[in-house]
Amino acid sequence: MKIAVCVKQIPDPAEEGSLDDATKTLKREGKLILDDSDAYGVEMALQLADSAGGEVVLVSMAPNGETNGLRTALAMGAESAILVSDPALQGTDALGTAKVLAAALKTASPDLILTATESTDGYTGTVPEQIAELLEWPSVTFAKSITIDGDKVKVERQTEVGYDEVECPTPCVVSVTAGVVEPRYPSFKGIMAAKSKPLEEKTIADLGIDASQIGWEGARQEIVDVAEVPAREAGEVITDEGDAHEKIVDFLKEMKVV
Repeated sequence: MKIAVCVKQIPDPAEEGSLDDATKTLKREGKLILDDSDAYGVEMALQLADSAGGEVVLVSMAPNGETNGLRTALAMGAESAILVSDPALQGTDALGTAKVLAAALKTASPDLILTATESTDGYTGTVPEQIAELLEWPSVTFAKSITIDGDKVKVERQTEVGYDEVECPTPCVVSVTAGVVEPRYPSFKGIMAAKSKPLEEKTIADLGIDASQIGWEGARQEIVDVAEVPAREAGEVITDEGDAHEKIVDFLKEMKVV
């Protein structure tokens, strides 16, 4: 079985980010790292490949031919990677991203696609479902456990009160909830091996994508303003004079909590 994992390479969140003054979007000019949320999908894929037999291929979209985050995932154990990098991609929205990733995934011909539920620098949470729709594949979201059983996958889908047991035929798209597995650390051997693993770079022309469907021209959303988060105001102090419980209940009623 071939398992593809969509991974995003993002600016290091430990460093202070900056916005482009003209577009009000996050600058992605420097070194990019593997998004922590995608590390869980990579680990899940590697475990499935170990147990069911198969290979793991990574698919990513990033500017400036950036491969640092992909090399990290390759060092974890993935066999190969596909990077889509093209100046025309700047400004691409969630749907445009899904179109690019879906086209790249088709070239990999996977049996199963794993993604994170959402990226830590975007938080739209829509790309996995958009990819599934574009490929016309079934999908399962918020997976906490995945088991391959012949030509189908069995998924424990996390909910607010526990989990649902879901079966889905392959090929399919499954988004993995963060924290459900412990991503392995790349070993020195893995880091050295990653340098020689296949990493194919493609442009939108290679994928047959019309430039009008992606980038600023194809985007269906626009950032019109960016503002500082308001400072947190001091809370209300209730002094207990024998009626504190009544004041708390009244406050909760006012907030429509009870």
